[in-house]
Amino acid sequence: MKFKVAAAIFLVVIIVGGLAGVKTLQIQKLVASAKAVAQPPESVSAVIARTEKWQGTLKAIGSVAAVQGVTITPEISGSVREIAFASGAGVAKGDLLVRLDTSIEEAQLRSIESQAELARINLAREKALRAQDMVPQAGLDAAEAALKQNLANADAVRATIEKKAIRAPFAGQLGIRQINLGQYLDPGKPIVSLQSLTPVHADFSLPQQDLARLAAGMRVRLASDAYPDRQFEGTLTAINPEIDADTRMVGLQATLENPDRLLRPGMFARVELLLPEEQTVLVIPVTSVLSAPYGDSVYVIEPKPGPNSNKPGLAVRQQFVRTGSARGDFVAVQSGLKSGERIVNAGLFKLRNGMAVVENNELTPKTSATPQPADN
Repeated sequence: MKFKVAAAIFLVVIIVGGLAGVKTLQIQKLVASAKAVAQPPESVSAVIARTEKWQGTLKAIGSVAAVQGVTITPEISGSVREIAFASGAGVAKGDLLVRLDTSIEEAQLRSIESQAELARINLAREKALRAQDMVPQAGLDAAEAALKQNLANADAVRATIEKKAIRAPFAGQLGIRQINLGQYLDPGKPIVSLQSLTPVHADFSLPQQDLARLAAGMRVRLASDAYPDRQFEGTLTAINPEIDADTRMVGLQATLENPDRLLRPGMFARVELLLPEEQTVLVIPVTSVLSAPYGDSVYVIEPKPGPNSNKPGLAVRQQFVRTGSARGDFVAVQSGLKSGERIVNAGLFKLRNGMAVVENNELTPKTSATPQPADN
């Protein structure tokens, strides 16, 4: 009985082993067949890394400020009798903006002027009598003092009336009106904003290590998200004599003519300070750089020997690089790449290191140092 069981087990082991061997041979043949089948090369477009002369720049973030800007407010209280401006209008220096009620002051002025006229008549009479030695000198002095006092009182009332006629202190563009006719205004109550828009300033800062490279008169280029297709030119006009102790930054101010009045005070701006010297940089398109958390890389195209001495093909090698400043569609490469090396420009995301490729530049994306998007 035991012999029959052992024989059965032995027979089962032989059958299972034979099936496993057959299956292993089948799998090995499939793997060998898969290896023998060559994957078709991926189609990519390519460019050649080249050197260019780029003018050195110092980049910063800044904001636009008015050369002259103020919120118009009354110096003295009063009710609004006349509003002589419209919101958003341009004004010249001295133009009337608001006139407050001056009826009380005008009445006071008439009263004081009549008193001054009486004091003038009394002074003339005192002078005539004094010439005849009929009154003492003290009477003449009192008459002169009374006239001067009345004239001074009249001037004070005229000044009050003039201050209630609120005028533009300089030429510029008005903002939105913040008062209404008949409204009572306290001193300091905002009436309207007045900003001078030609020219304007751009305020920005740079690290203290750049201080030795700065000089008044350097060219400045400004860009704003409000006008993505335009750049504004200006001149560096002021360098702060002190360094901010907290940030170690030096404050700078540029002046831009702004003839079209496109730049407005408070506007966010990207500022480039143009240095006089040019730098030689290695340039590649931005689309050639594959960004990842572990670093930026490019795919370099290299010759690949063909199998069985066939015609050689092309393969890619992933190369990590360190990039620098960008200009338009291009970026400068500081390390990791050499001039003249051919790199992949489009189709990066489907590649892996060592993959065979074929070059097709028919659909190569156009690049420019000053791109002008069609849908901006």
